[in-house]
Amino acid sequence: MATTNDLKNGMVLNIDNQLWTVVEFQHVKPGKGPAFVRTKLKNVLSGKVLDRTFNAGIKVETATVDKRDMQYLYKDGSDYVFMDTDTYDQVHVTAETVGDAANFMLEEQRAIVAMHEGNVLYVELPASVVLEITYTEPGLQGDRSSAGTKPATLETGYEIQVPLFLEQGTKVKVDTRTGDYLGRAN
Repeated sequence: MATTNDLKNGMVLNIDNQLWTVVEFQHVKPGKGPAFVRTKLKNVLSGKVLDRTFNAGIKVETATVDKRDMQYLYKDGSDYVFMDTDTYDQVHVTAETVGDAANFMLEEQRAIVAMHEGNVLYVELPASVVLEITYTEPGLQGDRSSAGTKPATLETGYEIQVPLFLEQGTKVKVDTRTGDYLGRAN
């Protein structure tokens, strides 16, 4: 248990048996009336964002979320198998829990796996990853402007839009949060 005065960004709260991450908070002391804390909370599982106001000093239940650095090993049926890099324990994570992160995961890639009471909550990848283009239409001579884009299939099977001049075999940097092309990788 903690009070609303102890809130910090990134803290996980257990409200109505659901886990919520504190995205931002603000202590407000109006000229008239009691102080309060205005928060923006994000549901850990669904990603839903909620604005919630608490009276200052009331107790809120905190939840312990264990974030571990793990390595993605392989896909086993519909599950993804991760290995804890410290203890070498293997964890099976369902496809629903992995979600869109599966579009950017290669074997042996590192990821942060968040767990609460032995249950996997989510998989967090780095902000960007480097992936190779396995198929795209060939670019035409003179297609050097940044105006046009074309579809390209990455080595994970995910399709993104890239500039016209990129060719098959090129390694590109991709934003894992939006799936956008960020640039060529060195």
